[in-house]
Amino acid sequence: MTEKQPSFLDAAIPLVVLIVLLSASVYLFADNSSYGPNQIALFMATAVAVVIGLKNGYRWSVMEKAMVKGISLSLGAVLILLSVGALIGTWMLSGTVPTLIYYGLQILSPSWFYAASCLLCGIVAMSIGSSWTTAATIGVALIGVAGGLGLSPAITAGAIVSGAYFGDKLSPLSETTNLAPAVAGADLFDHIRHMLWTTIPSFVLALLLFTIIGFNSDVSSDIARIDQISDVLQQNFAISLASLVPLFVLLAMAIKKVPAFPTVFIGALLGALWAVFFQSELLSRLVEQDIPAALGITKLVWHTLHAGFSIDTGNDSLNDLLSGGGMSSMLNTVWLVFSAMMFGATIEKIGLLRKFVTSILFFARSTGSLITSTIATCFVTNILTADQYMSIVMPGRMFKEEYERRELAPVNLSRTLEDGGTITSPLIPWNTCGAYMHSVLQVSPLDYAFYAFFNLINPLLAIIYAYCGIKILRLTPPDSVRPQTAKV
Repeated sequence: MTEKQPSFLDAAIPLVVLIVLLSASVYLFADNSSYGPNQIALFMATAVAVVIGLKNGYRWSVMEKAMVKGISLSLGAVLILLSVGALIGTWMLSGTVPTLIYYGLQILSPSWFYAASCLLCGIVAMSIGSSWTTAATIGVALIGVAGGLGLSPAITAGAIVSGAYFGDKLSPLSETTNLAPAVAGADLFDHIRHMLWTTIPSFVLALLLFTIIGFNSDVSSDIARIDQISDVLQQNFAISLASLVPLFVLLAMAIKKVPAFPTVFIGALLGALWAVFFQSELLSRLVEQDIPAALGITKLVWHTLHAGFSIDTGNDSLNDLLSGGGMSSMLNTVWLVFSAMMFGATIEKIGLLRKFVTSILFFARSTGSLITSTIATCFVTNILTADQYMSIVMPGRMFKEEYERRELAPVNLSRTLEDGGTITSPLIPWNTCGAYMHSVLQVSPLDYAFYAFFNLINPLLAIIYAYCGIKILRLTPPDSVRPQTAKV
């Protein structure tokens, strides 16, 4: 049977089914929707897409291979996820995260906290080129500080995500910052310079909003509360600058562009080693007393790597604050990523996403509508394929010819791919980035998305620029370039 191109109705049905099922999942299960119900919704939507593929002449074996290939594309992210789980656990045990929380409580003012968190994450992410590493290190500590100050974890997570993606977007070390110009055919540094026009104003507006919220929040923290948390930290951990060495080593490796997986896993192992060196009193309390000390410490560290860290401080809220991590804590996220990638690979293989783009181009008459359509397609691709790289590569390939036909410079497309693809990925709970941020920060994207001001403002500002013709660069038409007359 010959494979047929899908109709617009074919393309719309799986998307509608997915949206209905995910909406029902959130309505019925609320915060627990990402712990199984969303995965079932993605499986069911995939089944609907498979039926449409079979109707159009695609063999099951072809679609199955596409699913396996799609899942395989996420394996690099899965390795990083598991390593981050191990890192969070050992950095709790080593006192690295408690030390960051302790100093953060002493330094950060509640009124400036949200803006300072956003700015700090932006600086770190720009330095290392990784929003994920920033969230797993500085972000985890800031969530802890927010808990100590009595501030909103959702707003704090929004500030962390805003700063992390601002820095990631502008860093020449970032994978997405290199990928977008490569797909669009633009120079890397021309691409970064062109992004400044939408990125800097968006970030300034985000900082302003975080500042306003900070100064108008009903902050429940007081000196006694902060002193109490600081005392508990000092009673249970050896707080010192030496405990921050694993963080500095990890940041140095990231700046040197050591790949993310070995960087994070080495950071986790270094945290385990630092726990043995600097947290001897804590370890002596936690190890089993009926086995030799060396074996007990080995078993504790081993357990922390796979199952995370837990402690009883006598305060339930602080126990939650200082416990977590472990590779096993990331397994639900891995399940979610696999389910989403399976759905995305299926609809890509049978041509459903391309059908949407073809239909969109019919209505994209002006430059403003073309750029708006590109941003919308990047966002929809993030929803359907659950991967920010796909949200850059697929729309980039699909729209590149149209941008060239309209004599728009490649940097317009590369900037738009980042404005619509990179920025929106952490706002979607089942997207690789959204699932990662949920696992690390322990705040659902459904809760922090409204406060990720930079990620919300940037695409809107890009659309305004497009319709107003601001910083839209055009190629020089070939016939306007006149040959120079040779001088006699």
